[in-house]
Amino acid sequence: MENIVRIESVDQYNRMRGVETQHPLITVIDLSRASAMPAQTFNFGLYAIYLKELECGELKYGRHNYDYQEGTLVFVGPGQVLGVQPSVKTFEPKGWAVLFHPDLIKGTSLGKHIQDYTFFSYDVNEALHLSERERQLVLDCLGKIQYELGQSIDKHSRTLIVTNIELFLNYCIRFYDRQFITRETVNQGILERFDSLLNTYFLSDKPQLLGLPSVAYCAEQLNLSANYFGDLIKKESGKSALEHIHLKLMDVAKERVLDPGKTVSEIAYELGFKYPQHFSRSFKQQVGVSPNEYRSLN
Repeated sequence: MENIVRIESVDQYNRMRGVETQHPLITVIDLSRASAMPAQTFNFGLYAIYLKELECGELKYGRHNYDYQEGTLVFVGPGQVLGVQPSVKTFEPKGWAVLFHPDLIKGTSLGKHIQDYTFFSYDVNEALHLSERERQLVLDCLGKIQYELGQSIDKHSRTLIVTNIELFLNYCIRFYDRQFITRETVNQGILERFDSLLNTYFLSDKPQLLGLPSVAYCAEQLNLSANYFGDLIKKESGKSALEHIHLKLMDVAKERVLDPGKTVSEIAYELGFKYPQHFSRSFKQQVGVSPNEYRSLN
């Protein structure tokens, strides 16, 4: 079985990269001056952000390489597992890394809303590709954090560091919004593929076997992480992925309710509901009338 190294602290990571620890809960590293990560698999207990300034493929998530190109940001959240390929031995990375412990942001505005930065759960082919102007903004934010780390720790240090991290992450939300638009060729047809997936799902016996389709299931079938998929669908259509599933479910339900040869209970089980009353309640919430009332009206 593969040995997975757990990274628990900033100091542990700094020692592995051969750099000094200036603050126990956060580090900013110039990768050109750091030792290469060993070819192992790591389970991160930290938030990590990597800015790569050369094409490379040394980081793997699962079985796939990250979608790297020059000026790429990759985000890693606590609990994620990342592998470094043994084949990349002569690569000299350029760029920056920022890692911070969850304790740094506890009790702060950022700590209360960190889950809103869903890109920490993005994975394969979902890295953020920066323009030159965006890259300069990122470097400016990192420079401010690095400046604070060079000062003596005082009562203002944590506030200023966390505020600059939050500013940096808010810029990244903007940059991802731009990427959803500018990478239309990559994302082209995602709504059509999503719709086709749902049609195929409800025409099969999967609802009886697996239940109602989840956002995570649909994302996996489309080779995307659940968060990236959800954000992409929201940007493309204005509706959440879950709303799309419910709308498709009700379209199929209304069609089947009109079949006099099936009872409401049979239809409920066919669609993946465990209990017919849950189907009837959901149908009435979405359509405005019960399944039997809808049948009698049509």
